[in-house]
Amino acid sequence: MSSRASRPHARSSALVGAEAELEVGPVAHGGHCVARWEDGRVVFVRHALPGELVRVRVTGVGPRERHLFADAVEVLRAAEGRREAPCRYAGPGGCGGCDLQHAELPLQRELKAQVVREQLQRLAGIDLPVELRELPGPPGAAPGERWRTRVEFALDPAGRPGLRRHRSREVIPVEDCRIATEEVVRIAAPGRPRPQQGLAALDAVGPAGSPAVAVPVDARGRVLGREPVITEATRGAAGESLPVRLGARGFWQAHRGAVAAYVDHVVAGLEPRPGEVVWDLYCGSGAFTVPLARAVGERGAVLGVEGYEPAVDACAAALEEHAPATPADLLVGDVGRMLAAWEDPEGRSADLVVLDPPRAGAGREVMAQVAASGARRVAYVACDPAALARDLGTARDLGMTVESVVGFDAFPNTHHVEAIALLGGPV
Repeated sequence: MSSRASRPHARSSALVGAEAELEVGPVAHGGHCVARWEDGRVVFVRHALPGELVRVRVTGVGPRERHLFADAVEVLRAAEGRREAPCRYAGPGGCGGCDLQHAELPLQRELKAQVVREQLQRLAGIDLPVELRELPGPPGAAPGERWRTRVEFALDPAGRPGLRRHRSREVIPVEDCRIATEEVVRIAAPGRPRPQQGLAALDAVGPAGSPAVAVPVDARGRVLGREPVITEATRGAAGESLPVRLGARGFWQAHRGAVAAYVDHVVAGLEPRPGEVVWDLYCGSGAFTVPLARAVGERGAVLGVEGYEPAVDACAAALEEHAPATPADLLVGDVGRMLAAWEDPEGRSADLVVLDPPRAGAGREVMAQVAASGARRVAYVACDPAALARDLGTARDLGMTVESVVGFDAFPNTHHVEAIALLGGPV
């Protein structure tokens, strides 16, 4: 039995809409818990908690109806740690953004840690304890709320910014999003009509170092007009803020406290030394590149590889501002292909490697290149526990040592979790 729910394959099955009382089993990757239908088929249930007795309604079926998807529409026996969801738009049939609002925050973190551990064990055969760390929220906000600095609001047929139902194109009119920062909600003005030709969505961004912006986007995800430039900040060794300027639609961590926490953990784990060579793979706009370049200094060097050219431009500008003496080589393109074709100008191999791949993970080719690099320490930053587990399993098979995995609750009230693994080079 897989403990990761795939996407519903069909919603037209005769079972869709059927109800049953089910005992809820363990949490699964993807915001569901696992239960069993009366014929033994797996049911991935949303809005439930392990150990509960719930009435479910089937919402979809998997390929060949081998498993089902359902919502818990009534709780007949509640688990310890259940609460009333703070947001009125959460729950069955509601907004798809928050999967865990019905769980107290400590229980959310426990469930996420369980998911990371289970994925490591099942997909990689790695048995490690997983600590899940809480990130500080904004002053004055309720715990787990007002942390999200980036929200894309879709427009309903009346032109009002809202949020989509779970796995649906339908837009729910909302007046607020409780996990979004107040400035993001203010700039997006959800529920207020936005008459603009071709407008399909508003990407509302509340950066750390510049005013909030609402970027108009068409149905193909293209910016209408000119994309604003915003200022975010990474973190120096002494805790100083290092501004990074990038396009408002460029990738940056959504939680205001995430970059500082991740940089601190990665730098402490890698222990960079002056004169060392650092590879930053999937470097984005330089959140890790900049502090590591400052740490290795003018006798060291950094290599950054990223597929999105505007992000590389932002990284280059940040390096010029904050680490102008450190030699840097920034490559635009597929990470595996770029590494295969690249040669260090001075013939040096990597001492340290950071990977921060997209949700699909790095893959065997890149992990093999990392293992062959000669790096003494590697930090792998992951937003998907399954992809992390697969890549760590590959790393172990290539002779690397997985030393620790730490999770960060950078997405409270949702099932998403960030994890950072620290590895030693091949022995």
